[in-house]
Order: sequence, then structure tokens, then C-alpha cells
Amino acid sequence: MEVDYEAIGKRIAARRKELKMTQAVLADACDVSDQYISNIERSTSIPSLEMIMKIASVLDTTPDEFLVGTLKREEEWRQTADLLRTMTPYQLNFANSFLTWLRKEIER
Repeated sequence: MEVDYEAIGKRIAARRKELKMTQAVLADACDVSDQYISNIERSTSIPSLEMIMKIASVLDTTPDEFLVGTLKREEEWRQTADLLRTMTPYQLNFANSFLTWLRKEIER
């Protein structure tokens, strides 16, 4: 499996822009230069895993969003978890029964 640093850089830039954050602000929070952040976003520098983790933390996401682009799935999990947290024990049991049934139906 080959790492696509261009895609990683684009995902970091997209998330940063989504939060309306400048490269300088991100760089300051990660204790690096804004030029280094620019280089990562343009894939002229290869960030360490530690740097990707720092960037993810500052941009309030998980490293997998940048590494494999799974943010939407992560958001779906959060939404589902939020729904489950508000359920009564009876509702939670019903949801569990439904999901168990659904999994069996999909596996057929």
C-alpha cells in the first residue's frame, strides 16, 4: 500500500479551511512554521505520524480523516452514538434487537 501524501495534504487543507483557520494559526498551534504547514498541504514535505496526530488534534478530528479520508464515516458513527446515548434502556434494547436482525439479513 502506497501512501498518497498529495491526498493527505489536500485533506488537511480542506479541514483547515472548513474551520476557517489560517496556515499560520495551525502552525502556531502545532509549534511549527507556517511554511512547513504549506509544504505539507502541497505535499512537498512528508509529515511524521506524530505531526499528523498533532494536526488532527488541532483541527478537531482523527488522523484517519487525513490518512484514508474517512471523516464522513466518523461523522455517521458520532451521529449514531449520539442517538443511542439519549435512549431509554427499553429503546436501547429495541435498537440492539433491530441491528442484530439487520446484520443477519445483510449476511444472507
